[in-house]
Amino acid sequence: MQLTLTQLIPQPLRDKLSMRPSGIWNCDLVFGVGEYVFVKAPSGTGKTTLMHILYGLRSDYDGAIRWGKLALREMTAESLAELRANQLSIVFQDMRLFPELTAWENLEIKRQLTNTISAKEMEGWLSRLGISDKRDSLARTLSYGEQQRVAIIRALLQPFKWLLMDEPFSHLDLENIDKARALIIEVIQKNNAGMILADLDEHTFFNYSQTINL
Repeated sequence: MQLTLTQLIPQPLRDKLSMRPSGIWNCDLVFGVGEYVFVKAPSGTGKTTLMHILYGLRSDYDGAIRWGKLALREMTAESLAELRANQLSIVFQDMRLFPELTAWENLEIKRQLTNTISAKEMEGWLSRLGISDKRDSLARTLSYGEQQRVAIIRALLQPFKWLLMDEPFSHLDLENIDKARALIIEVIQKNNAGMILADLDEHTFFNYSQTINL
């Protein structure tokens, strides 16, 4: 599924962002199937706003977004829900776990809805990311790094053609980044999917096809 951006810019930040060069805002861009795109986004340039717009959480923008043949702004609530269920997944910067549910319960809700892997496989993912001992801990009691790993696993528990990630490794050390990176690549390849990762600083965790300054 191709992603096309046409003269996109968030309305609340129009005046501020129009004063600086950008590789995304007010540009015409096409991202092809299976691309790994890194968006380098210094603080204040609209990184999280971009991710929320692409996921359909915000409509306060000018320009146009097309996921394949679907114009995002013209989609009904039902078609947007279908897009998110089958084509798009996201790792939010603020994780958005249910704080009063355990790590396992946060994941099991998604797994039951999507039925993409078995409970045994999901338990294996927890072990691979070093948080199997936290499966029965309430999400609100987990460290930020533990929450981040749960959020990454949750995003992988569904079919998708694009994985959006907003600072997915900000609370992880290099060892845990490497474990999470390996799992992400494995699932992306299984889905024949692409990714858009936005972060403050450049890195080499993935073999990016494009690096764009926001």
